[in-house]
Amino acid sequence: MGYNVKQLEKRRIAGFHLVGPWDEKVKQGFQQLLMWVENNQIQPLEWVCVYYDNPDEVPPEKLRCDVAITVDSAFQVPANSEGVITTEIPAGQYAVAHARVYNEEFEQCWDLFFDELLSDQSLQIAAGPCFEVYQNDGQSDGYWDIDMHIPVEPKVL
Repeated sequence: MGYNVKQLEKRRIAGFHLVGPWDEKVKQGFQQLLMWVENNQIQPLEWVCVYYDNPDEVPPEKLRCDVAITVDSAFQVPANSEGVITTEIPAGQYAVAHARVYNEEFEQCWDLFFDELLSDQSLQIAAGPCFEVYQNDGQSDGYWDIDMHIPVEPKVL
């Protein structure tokens, strides 16, 4: 798969915080997010999904994520935006990998990325959320191009 390590600035996001099985909640959340964006004529900088938990340690019904768009610092949540939150993805050092996802197989791409990163001799996974940035509209294209981000730090020997 391959990845690069990048120092990223914080990203301000607006969207919906969801709890439950990611394979259900993310798709539902993006339908809700798209409706909110279109109804309010918002121009997203990026479409993102932020993952806060390790699915190997947290039961599916308690998994947390945000489906969101990145926005500039002056963005104000419009009136009649029930359930919309604003928060930030922290700045920091991230391993970044690109993937093309077919048939909703996001989990397999993430698993490959984590496996590759866990074998890295100089980096380890750091505390903080992972996130993906969508580069296209997979609903119309038939596939998703995504950039996956995992926080990392130098491995302590």
